[in-house]
Amino acid sequence: MSTTRKFAGAALAAALGVTTLSACGGGGATDKSAGDAPASKTVTLVSHDSFNATEAVLKEFEQQSGYTVKVLKSGDAGAALNQEILTKGSPRGDVFFGVDNTLLSRALDNGIFTPYEAKGLGEVKPEFQLDKEHRVTPIDSGDVCVNYDKAYFAEKKIAPPQTLDDLIKPEYKNLLVTENAATSSPGLGFLLASVGKYGEDGWKDYWSKLKANGVEVVDGWEQAYNERFSGSAGGKKAKGDRPLVVSYASSPPVEVLYADPQPAEAPTGVATGTCFRQIEFAGLLKGAKNEEGGKALLDFLIGKKFQEDMPLQMFVNPVAKDAALPELFTKHGVVIEKPENVTPDTIAKNREQWVKAWTSLVVK
Repeated sequence: MSTTRKFAGAALAAALGVTTLSACGGGGATDKSAGDAPASKTVTLVSHDSFNATEAVLKEFEQQSGYTVKVLKSGDAGAALNQEILTKGSPRGDVFFGVDNTLLSRALDNGIFTPYEAKGLGEVKPEFQLDKEHRVTPIDSGDVCVNYDKAYFAEKKIAPPQTLDDLIKPEYKNLLVTENAATSSPGLGFLLASVGKYGEDGWKDYWSKLKANGVEVVDGWEQAYNERFSGSAGGKKAKGDRPLVVSYASSPPVEVLYADPQPAEAPTGVATGTCFRQIEFAGLLKGAKNEEGGKALLDFLIGKKFQEDMPLQMFVNPVAKDAALPELFTKHGVVIEKPENVTPDTIAKNREQWVKAWTSLVVK
């Protein structure tokens, strides 16, 4: 999930000619070698490549806790998780950040986490607390959704689609581009949205209709959003001709953030009835060398300071009830009231066969 979404922010900034460190995780995180502090006072956070936080926010944790934070980035979310499974019991760090609900059951089934109920968990919305044993702590959420080019639909005098059902209607023929579910996190999220909506017996029929209606499939988000989508800054430069794209509910605020000058209104919108919610977790690694430091870091990650820092650093939503969104999100973003949902256990049992079936049906 997160690697693609946060990379999306960096790619969008690049398309607009803006230098940014936040989305790709290069600027804020403190990354010190273990030799910079006594081992007992260093807490190591293992994450995917896209973890990021404002430097001052992590410094505040270090000053308050007495621990030095080392961030060990390990590729995309799936690759990072694989490494922790392979090193189970002798982890490379103390806390793992970046497993989402599409991979959660795999992580839990492999027993890589030590249960810990983080302080402040009562302030986290109940719908995000998927593990009652507290092996993982929810940190953020985001929604994979179809985005639309407002200018295109205004010019054509066509109402933009709002639901999955809309996308198979004749007026939207040859307008949608999506990512490959086998190679892309948002592509998989969009497939799961269809499973959540139409069930295990109905999603294939839906995709047959979507294919007949001219859906285009590309390898990843960068190509879909910054090359094929007509509504993005990158897509405009590339002369993209698809006014519908699978992206994120946070994409419109990002379009505004990196525009110069910033527009009064986002140029893109979100089809709110097309979304799948992804929830991202962190957990105390079993065999952690600094278990107390890891617990303190988990407490901090769900605290108000870090939760309010995340939206403009990683383009995700906080899970804490008392965390406020920045004005950019409240003004230009949307709240997805009823995203589609598939339980982590169901995803774990069926993900591989669903992707294979989807590939045979849509790509081949």
